[in-house]
Amino acid sequence: MNTTSLEAAAQEPEPDAAPGRVVLLTTSHRVAPGLLSWPAWQALRAADRVLCADGAHPQLPYLREAGISVEEASPTAPELVDACAGGHTVVVVATGEGEPALTDGLAGLAGSGRVRMPELELLPASYDLPGARLLDLVQVMDRIRAECPWSSRQTHQGLAKYGIEEAYELVEAIEAGDRDELREELGDVLLQVVFHSRIAEEDAEAPFSIDDVAGGIVAKLIHRHPHVFGDETAETPEDVKEHWLRTKAEEKRRASVTDGVPLGQPGLALAAKLASRVRTAGLEVPLPRGEGIGYDLLALAARAEAEGVDPEAALRAAARAYRDAVRTAEGVDA
Repeated sequence: MNTTSLEAAAQEPEPDAAPGRVVLLTTSHRVAPGLLSWPAWQALRAADRVLCADGAHPQLPYLREAGISVEEASPTAPELVDACAGGHTVVVVATGEGEPALTDGLAGLAGSGRVRMPELELLPASYDLPGARLLDLVQVMDRIRAECPWSSRQTHQGLAKYGIEEAYELVEAIEAGDRDELREELGDVLLQVVFHSRIAEEDAEAPFSIDDVAGGIVAKLIHRHPHVFGDETAETPEDVKEHWLRTKAEEKRRASVTDGVPLGQPGLALAAKLASRVRTAGLEVPLPRGEGIGYDLLALAARAEAEGVDPEAALRAAARAYRDAVRTAEGVDA
């Protein structure tokens, strides 16, 4: 409906007529169209008119299917006030931008003091659930994969090094206690997960998606937390760890406690992980004896693990202290 027809449809206000009501209905594109709150449906059904500037708004087919008559119109603030005259209620289904020009115009009229304003209500018809912005990330990644000359050519193998780098940068942010950096690095790690999942969708033989990845970890977490989702009980962190190890062993059915330990990880972390597996399994396996610094480091890593110390983190802390000492000797601010 154009401006002329909108003006013609608005009734002339009577001197003492009620000013009416404007309802700005907002929706989230992260929620399936048609899933609106009950107050939203009540407002839509009770409205004298329902307007929407976007004829392709994803909610419109569902509103019309429910018997709601929606006019395609983009009224100005004065036109909308006139349309409400006589006690009428007009619902405006907001576009993705939220109708800033209209709301600014209404605010200007209200601030002028010269116009008898209708009741104004902002009514969220659907809300983002926690984690909803992950849908935006998936959507953005889809577009980047399709349109970016660099991203569209990437493979799991080509991205592998970035996953390692981002993980180290995340650890550095944690150890530095920098909250802003921590948030950013978590995003970079999350990007790697979404990027690899998007690439995996294109595999001809064994494709999977981000939903498969998320579904898999959800199922794993539920299965490994029977004290939360089942009938088991756990009073201490040690009880939880016992549940975790037992269910993990049932899932993996490994021939050796060393199965699944990535050999490509840093040496100190590898040595500590092997020592942890041995200790947790209750095995008595003497450390191999040999000449050279490697065997000395192995013994130190095993000792650190037994004492509850992460040898990698401990060495990084010591290395940072050494770096600061070097910079001090150079006369450079640490």
